[in-house]
Amino acid sequence: MPVLPSCLLEPLWDQFAALLPEHVDTHPLGCHNPRIPDRVVFEHVIAALVHGSGYERIASPGCSDRTIRRRVKYWALLGIAEQIHALALQAYDRMIGLELDELSVDGCITKAPCGGEAAGRSPVDRGKQGLKRSMATEATGVPLGIVSAGANRHDSPLLVPTLKAANEQVGGLPDQINVNLDRGYDSDKTRCALRELGFTGEIARKGVPAPIQAGRRWVVERSHAWMNGFGKLPRCTEKRTRVVDFYLYLSAAIVTLSMLIRRATPRYRWDGRPTTKRLK
Repeated sequence: MPVLPSCLLEPLWDQFAALLPEHVDTHPLGCHNPRIPDRVVFEHVIAALVHGSGYERIASPGCSDRTIRRRVKYWALLGIAEQIHALALQAYDRMIGLELDELSVDGCITKAPCGGEAAGRSPVDRGKQGLKRSMATEATGVPLGIVSAGANRHDSPLLVPTLKAANEQVGGLPDQINVNLDRGYDSDKTRCALRELGFTGEIARKGVPAPIQAGRRWVVERSHAWMNGFGKLPRCTEKRTRVVDFYLYLSAAIVTLSMLIRRATPRYRWDGRPTTKRLK
């Protein structure tokens, strides 16, 4: 059984393969073992992302764990996942339309049992190593920008880098934007940062019960929950920041594609459109 349905896996791979540079064989004699195809490694990487298994467990006779590690490191250095996510956002904006006038930003703490460059002591897990991802979404919950940091980092200093990451992924945010934030951002520093960016902010006040002032911020929490459905993210064993960001943006691209397919299905009709009926 595939880890992802073909309606997600195939378009994701088509764009992924188009961004990969052509491999040049530099062996002086040309007598080494044949190179494992990128498609084979890609399917193993998706399995690692979805199941959260170690590379040793998902390795197969045709693709070793060392091959997966080397290829993931190479793809992460190229920034392939960020480009895939940007392409997914362009497709969503073209077919559905991104609602960028209302943004929501929030952080999520996950486990990092192996530590790493972006890990820190988690304040909610007895000081164990953990990761924090700060994510910005548009009004309906489409992930825009992601920043990874240690679990001991406060949400407030990560706000501006997260908005800048969203601006880079979208290709430019509009001038009039309202940012919805929880009470963790309730400070004069946050309000000054938003004014410098030219944005307005709807920030929950400390001491006021959250359900009364939930507003439009719940979409980013839902997106965090969707991303935590990928087994690699709630318990990340990667140590390099670039590899962590690779998996974060790859999962964000899958979430964006899933939202695009779900919302385009009742809106568009085309020949050969896959059926939504369950197979018996």
